[in-house]
Amino acid sequence: MSEHVVDVSWSRGEYDFAYDSYSRDHEWRFDGGITVPASANPKYLGNPGPVDPEEAFVAALSSCHMLTFLSIAARKRLVVDSYEDHAVGVMAPGSSGRLAITQVTLNPKIIWNGAEPDAETVGKIHHLAHQECFIANSVTTEIIVATDN
Repeated sequence: MSEHVVDVSWSRGEYDFAYDSYSRDHEWRFDGGITVPASANPKYLGNPGPVDPEEAFVAALSSCHMLTFLSIAARKRLVVDSYEDHAVGVMAPGSSGRLAITQVTLNPKIIWNGAEPDAETVGKIHHLAHQECFIANSVTTEIIVATDN
C-alpha cells in the first residue's frame, strides 16, 4: 500500500464571493516540490490558462497507461524510442444523470527501436497496460485505446 499526497490551496483574495465573480484559480502542490496552477474549466467560469481538474483527470489516465505500457514493453525487451498520446475526455451525464467524464479515448503513437512488434503483440501490451493501470482501476470511466501501431 502507498499513500499519495497533494496540497490544494485557494484564497478569495480581493474578489467578492459571489458565484459569478469569485476566482476559481488555485494551486496544486505536489510532494516533489512542483506547484501547478489550476482553475475551473472556462465553461465553469475558470481561467483558461491553468490546468483544470477534468484535463488533469484525462492526463492522469493517459500518463498511467503510458507508464504501464512502457514497463511491460521493457520487461518484454521491446525498445520504445517515443510514446505520444492525444487523449480526449468526454464529459456527459453519467448513469446517475450527473455530469462525469464518461469516456476517455487514448490515441497512443509509438516509435519503436528496431523491428516494430506486430499489431497483435502491441494490442496485448495495451490490453495488459489497461488492466494494470492504477488510475484506470480506480474509476468507472470507459477507457478506449485507439491503436494504429
